Amino acid sequence: MLDSVPSFDRLITELAKFPGIGRKTAARLAFFVLKQPREQAEALADALKSLKERVRFCSICFQMTEQDPCPLCLDPRREGSLLCVVEEPQDVMAIERSHCYQGRYHVLHGALSPLDGIGPESLKIAELKNRLSDGSVNEVILATNFNVKGETTALYLARLIRPMNIRVTRLAHGIPLGSDLEYIDEATVGRAVKARQEF
Repeated sequence: MLDSVPSFDRLITELAKFPGIGRKTAARLAFFVLKQPREQAEALADALKSLKERVRFCSICFQMTEQDPCPLCLDPRREGSLLCVVEEPQDVMAIERSHCYQGRYHVLHGALSPLDGIGPESLKIAELKNRLSDGSVNEVILATNFNVKGETTALYLARLIRPMNIRVTRLAHGIPLGSDLEYIDEATVGRAVKARQEF
């Protein structure tokens, strides 16, 4: 059995630690790596090593970067009075792909979840409050996820920020472009109806 090959089993065990990867998928990935030329396996190992050695979080926005401050924080063309708050670094990437936002970011590194023991002190909320204290930000866009944790976090942040006389907005949410109403869940349809706009 290949499970008794220690190096192979070790790779499966390590790959299975990734979110969404079970032992079957980990085994499939391990077989893929095994079949590749040695150079490709070494390139993968080098990429992982480089990631851990060179990538860190920006001291201003807490986005992933290899230089501190990150290029987004240093870009003079970005609107400094507009701050978009997201849960995770990958959320910054998603918004950047839209090419519709030219402000700055703040990454919380999670969402509030009291049941999981994640309170405000576990996130970059104190750092956010500190960033807002200098008066340079006029609007904060809350771009947390549209689930219970994200909504709880957005509500908490709105209550924290509003007394600072800063405009607080939330990403619009509703029916995705190209969708048929009959296939959309009732909560999404309800929110879309309530958040309807002038046409």
